[in-house]
Amino acid sequence: MVELKPGDQAPAFALPDENGEVVSTKDLKGSRYVVYFYPKDDTPGCTTEACQFTDNFPQFEMLGVPVLGVSRDDASAHQAFRKKYSLRVRLLTDADRKAHDAYGAWGDRPGRGEGVIRSTFLIGRDGRVERAWYAVKPDGHALEVLSALRA
Repeated sequence: MVELKPGDQAPAFALPDENGEVVSTKDLKGSRYVVYFYPKDDTPGCTTEACQFTDNFPQFEMLGVPVLGVSRDDASAHQAFRKKYSLRVRLLTDADRKAHDAYGAWGDRPGRGEGVIRSTFLIGRDGRVERAWYAVKPDGHALEVLSALRA
C-alpha cells in the first residue's frame, strides 16, 4: 500500500462530482485544496465528517481552499447525501478505486479486512502533499485540517 508523505507529488485524478462535472487535479493546479477519502455516503462516521467540513466551509472558503470528498458511491447517492444534510463540500465518485489506490486510501484495515482507509490530504499550490492523515477519526477532523491550513 502506498502512503503519501509531505513533499510527495499528489497523484493526478479526474473524477465526476455529484452532478457529473469532472474535477481534476489539472483544474486545481496553483491552488491549495483538501481531498478526503471516506467509506460510504450517509453512514455515521462519514456523515459526521462531511457535516463538520460543511459547518466549517465558510472558513475553508475564506482561505480559498476547496474541500473535496471522495468515495466509491455514485452520483445519485452523492446527490441524496448532499441534499439530506445540506452539504457544501463537493463529492466525487471513484468507482474504479484508482484514486483510492494512488493515495493509499484503500488497503488492509486491522481486524476489518480490506476497504477504505479514511484519509485526508492537504495539497499545496505546487501540487505536492503538505499534510497527510491516515486512519482519520471523523469527529473534530475538519478543525484539525483547518488548523494545519493556518499553520
